[in-house]
Amino acid sequence: MVHFVGAGSGAADLITIRGKRLLEEADVIIYAGSLVNPELLGYARQDCEIHNSAVMTLDEVIAVMERTEREGRTTVRLHTGDPCVYGAIKEQMERLDALGIGYDVCPGVSSFCGAAAALRAEYTLPDVSQTVILTRMAGRTTVPEKESIESLAAHGATMVIFLSTGMLAELSERLVRGGYSPDTPAAIVYKATWPEEKVCRCTVGTLARTAEENGIKKTALITVGDFLGDVRALSKLYSPDFETEYRKVR
Repeated sequence: MVHFVGAGSGAADLITIRGKRLLEEADVIIYAGSLVNPELLGYARQDCEIHNSAVMTLDEVIAVMERTEREGRTTVRLHTGDPCVYGAIKEQMERLDALGIGYDVCPGVSSFCGAAAALRAEYTLPDVSQTVILTRMAGRTTVPEKESIESLAAHGATMVIFLSTGMLAELSERLVRGGYSPDTPAAIVYKATWPEEKVCRCTVGTLARTAEENGIKKTALITVGDFLGDVRALSKLYSPDFETEYRKVR
């Protein structure tokens, strides 16, 4: 059996109880060494076989899983954050399907949740934004043209932009072309929930300068939208004149 496990956004104690148990029980762990907090490996048994996928190809990862399955042992594939967001798990699942190897997925706390916690912010505020767009800039991995930064920015919704810290000058220009003003609130969250976490508040127009001034070149999320501004939006859910199944109007 192969268990795909979300490691969480950084802090070792943000892994789920199920994820921790699977790490403790694993015979083999294949972890994303470029991003996963190595402290999580402390949950592994002393005799656990550990592989760092940062230096492996897909074929090499699958070969380890196949061998482990053949030996009647259990593999944990440990991905950063939640594996459903930029986790590259679909290609692994397809290979396991072809080999007849069973697998399941244990969700994790995504870094975009960790970033909101660091910002002490709510992405979905009434009358401000009820939509969160998770996206990235095109780099060596392309992005479909229909999902260009400009087309997504046109919605004026909350945006959380992954894997784009090295392209912030271009990102700012494209966000403005899409419809955000240069003064729209933004923030750069470096290594959310890690001990070295850093939050840099800025605007769409000052993203690149802010990153340069703070020495941030990678491992950061960019958040954009009026949810970061000085808003006083109240949820109707707890309003005394809003009736629900559980509470009558007072």
